[in-house]
Amino acid sequence: MRIVWNADNGRYADNPRALYEAWTAHGQDGVEHLWLASSRQAATFPPGVATVPIGTPQAVAALEAADVLVSNTHIQLDRWRKRPGATYLQTWHGTPLKRIHRDAAYQPPDDVMAELDDDIGRWDLLVTPSTEGTRLLRAAFAYPGRVLETGYPRNDVLFAADREARRARVRAELGLPHGTMAVLYAPTYRDDEAAGRVGGLGDNAAVLLRLHHYMYRQSRPANGRQVQDVSAYPNISDLYLAADVLVTDYSSAMFDFAITGKPILVFAYDLEHYRDRLRGFTLDLETEAPGPVLLDQEALTAALLDLPVVAAAQAERYARFVERFCALEDGRASERVLQALWSGSLPPG
Repeated sequence: MRIVWNADNGRYADNPRALYEAWTAHGQDGVEHLWLASSRQAATFPPGVATVPIGTPQAVAALEAADVLVSNTHIQLDRWRKRPGATYLQTWHGTPLKRIHRDAAYQPPDDVMAELDDDIGRWDLLVTPSTEGTRLLRAAFAYPGRVLETGYPRNDVLFAADREARRARVRAELGLPHGTMAVLYAPTYRDDEAAGRVGGLGDNAAVLLRLHHYMYRQSRPANGRQVQDVSAYPNISDLYLAADVLVTDYSSAMFDFAITGKPILVFAYDLEHYRDRLRGFTLDLETEAPGPVLLDQEALTAALLDLPVVAAAQAERYARFVERFCALEDGRASERVLQALWSGSLPPG
């Protein structure tokens, strides 16, 4: 069996990484694994993981020879045809808070949309994190095919038996002293501008800046005791464990981080622009988000400095959010996806 893996157009990350590591941990014989790798990310793949440069004839050949293809996004860089009998497992990369594809206010050129729709037409299975996730992704992609509603494999690590030890290890790697409040700032990418800034939190706090991988060209603050750029950190789930609070805007990170039960603050400094003109949302952010929606730096700083009180005030709304979007998450999503692939016990179309 030949399996080709792709995450974020050439990274070793996300749901495909979690599934690959779960698969190889079982020691399945007779399986050839090959990852699509971008030139910027090739050196970040672990030793022994076979890669092929994305966007090359070799990548096209690999895709067309695959028995199983696992990806968390559209494959746009390679013109390829799916081999008859092959299975294309699409995990996607988050519950959509911002509207995507046909649902988004902003639409790319028609030829790009046609290319994306062609890719959707190849999908055989779509992994979703929740019933709500299924509804939103089906609608956005007009996808009528089979769904594995399992929770997200990338979140299994948040339930691992060693999660507290992992938290301690990551915090030590990042040089976070005991008692320091680690603020993970993970904004989404914007189609038209750079993300905002978080700062001014006092001596006992450190900001961990995690930019979206589409924003790698954006200027970043210099690393220091109170701000660290962790955009290149291999696994964001480890950062969820290390952090004490998430600050985001419209990123699907909030759906994953909510599993931890730790506070979430929504820094929506361009709310009206993003909601009404650029993208639009799949829920009413101001009433349904798992934390307060803060419109400026002053409000954000005040919330961080009074975090226990703010979190307690949001507890009921947070619980509703978790019940709606995270009910399937239990640390066994990878197992359920792989069991469906191995056993052939796939849901009806």
